[in-house]
Amino acid sequence: MPCTIVSGGSGAAESLNATITQNDHTRGPENTAVTILIYSDYQCPMCALVAASLEHVRQARPEEVRLVFRHLPLTGDHDKAALAIQAVEAAGMQGKFWEMHDLLFVKQAEWSGLAPDTFPAWAEGQAAGLGLDTVQFRSDFQGVAVQAVIQQAIQFAAGVSQPAPPLLFINSTTPYTGPVDFPNLYQVVRLTALAQRQSRSCPQMKITPLRQYLTTLHTAKGDIVVQLYAEKVPMAVNSYVYLARSGWYDGATFYRVTSSVVQTGDPSDTGLGNPGYLFAVEMASNMKFDRPGAVALINEGPGTNGARFFVTLTAAPQLDGQYTIIGQVLSGLDVLSALAARDPIPGQALPPGDLLLQVTIEEK
Repeated sequence: MPCTIVSGGSGAAESLNATITQNDHTRGPENTAVTILIYSDYQCPMCALVAASLEHVRQARPEEVRLVFRHLPLTGDHDKAALAIQAVEAAGMQGKFWEMHDLLFVKQAEWSGLAPDTFPAWAEGQAAGLGLDTVQFRSDFQGVAVQAVIQQAIQFAAGVSQPAPPLLFINSTTPYTGPVDFPNLYQVVRLTALAQRQSRSCPQMKITPLRQYLTTLHTAKGDIVVQLYAEKVPMAVNSYVYLARSGWYDGATFYRVTSSVVQTGDPSDTGLGNPGYLFAVEMASNMKFDRPGAVALINEGPGTNGARFFVTLTAAPQLDGQYTIIGQVLSGLDVLSALAARDPIPGQALPPGDLLLQVTIEEK
């Protein structure tokens, strides 16, 4: 089956992971799909916002995301940047680096205005609140090991050509320069993770066009049974069957649900993911959106059919001649109509949607 390979692979992640050392502060499983390396300064206001977004992303996808933190103090601009490192590293000596890390960012407005000579006492009070041994904390705060970390961080910052934290690297050796709010970072993470599931080659032609194929979309609210048009659009149905049998669709969200259409087929749940390949938009002259229940592949122009598909809940003649119709719903339109409404808007967080639990294929 002819197609165009568009998957980027995951080699960059391996390159980045190779640079992570036992001295780095990490949060999340070691073998994750996405590693986010961040260089940051605790007294930097933008750094605090990014830290909150990153932790929100990690909590949303705990098995998929690992955070790696490194210090990039702007000591020339921030009078307590080094002191904050002392506090977080001293807490780390007692196994609570991330607890102090979170606290410093959350309470940044509280301590950033303090005089430097009053910060140690403030930090010790916070350490007590975290359940740390304050005597040990005070000793480590001024200790040789922590001072060595600070000097190394300051020297590193001095050698960076553009020392403007926060600096993010997402499975890459190239800094991420996109939006850093939660909805956008979450989208980037989901699409980055999708690379592990994408195909690196075109699917072989496995279906027999003259045979009948039924597909069942299993959801918590019931099943939707679809007759596939293998004879009319063999490439599109072959791709769909290949993806269904490989488990590509299982667990995907119905990411867009309105009164007229339901969209799914993207495991990243962003509505932007593809299976690693794209292929030609097939058309059959007698196939039209003249009734509810037409199942069609989503495309962005010629040669861009992929995995995402939609089901119409009403007749939609305005769509005729634009999309490959791969099948017709035989039963389950009521199930589709009962799915939770969801209409994505770029840059905005969405509530959880209904899941496409499993897709099965029956060949006759």
